[in-house]
Amino acid sequence: MTSCASRTPAGGLGAGGRSSLSGKQYEISYGDQRVVVTELGAGLLSYRVGATELLDTFGPRDYPTGSSYGQLLVPWPNRIDRGTYVFDGVTQELPWSEPQAQNAIHGLTRWVNWFPVEQSDSRLVMGLTTHAQPGYPFVLKLRQTYELGRHGLTVTNSVENLGGTRVPYGMGQHPYFTLGTELIDDIVLTLPARTHFLTNDRSIPKTPPVTVQNTPYDFRSPRPVGDTVMDTGFAGLSRDRDGLAWVHMTSPMSRVRISVWLDKSCDYLQVYTGDTLPVVERRRKGLAIEPYTCASNAFNNGLGLRILGPGKRSEARWGVRSSMG
Repeated sequence: MTSCASRTPAGGLGAGGRSSLSGKQYEISYGDQRVVVTELGAGLLSYRVGATELLDTFGPRDYPTGSSYGQLLVPWPNRIDRGTYVFDGVTQELPWSEPQAQNAIHGLTRWVNWFPVEQSDSRLVMGLTTHAQPGYPFVLKLRQTYELGRHGLTVTNSVENLGGTRVPYGMGQHPYFTLGTELIDDIVLTLPARTHFLTNDRSIPKTPPVTVQNTPYDFRSPRPVGDTVMDTGFAGLSRDRDGLAWVHMTSPMSRVRISVWLDKSCDYLQVYTGDTLPVVERRRKGLAIEPYTCASNAFNNGLGLRILGPGKRSEARWGVRSSMG
């Protein structure tokens, strides 16, 4: 493994010297697999197998405005109700990053420049230290690792509490997957979730989650997405003997198969069909499969919320496998 300081990032400057809006871009590869990660937010810009792009994503000179394409969501995924929560007896108020609904959404690091800590041909570690700020007066050491191997892509998020008090924490990521079909309607989806969350008119989940049985959100057996509309949180994940939960995507219109796995640290899952994306032409082009360590609004409902004492660390893993039929 070598230091990134001696390596040249891919795509940091576009043609004619124009800088990418997502900053420098770092590339790793293994066999015919290729991943590109952005300086901005340590986001997942591209995952190609051969000539096939597995992600519905943004352009190399662009940035993921209004859509969260591939973004890492820490120190919380999804929403915090009105940006307000109480932790260890102290009321904290975060700025509204979703002003129309008066919520704080998708954490604090999406629009921050991360730095490369380590890079080899097939492995990249991006790092960031967050310091105290209004609504989140804590100090975290963050590491986001992307690694390619014969079993596909593995993504690892690790966090260490550098401060002297306890810290609330959650992680998510927001990739959109594509099988190369025009729309996601033809995708045959398998979700290992027994329950899902209802939400209020501001997208805040109601608790506890309810069964998926006899609802449009029951994909425990494979079936087409069809016209189902989802921006839906799922829980009660079924797991294999190795403790992994699997989401499978196939299509009769494509030879590409994608499987997303979540380790035991990721007990929650968000699925988004993209029906409300701000650019109409991008709607339902990709299916967002979002691994979460906690539920939306976890700083208030406590579902899956991690509490890290001073000096304590935590990790979560998810990954992608693909095949060409």
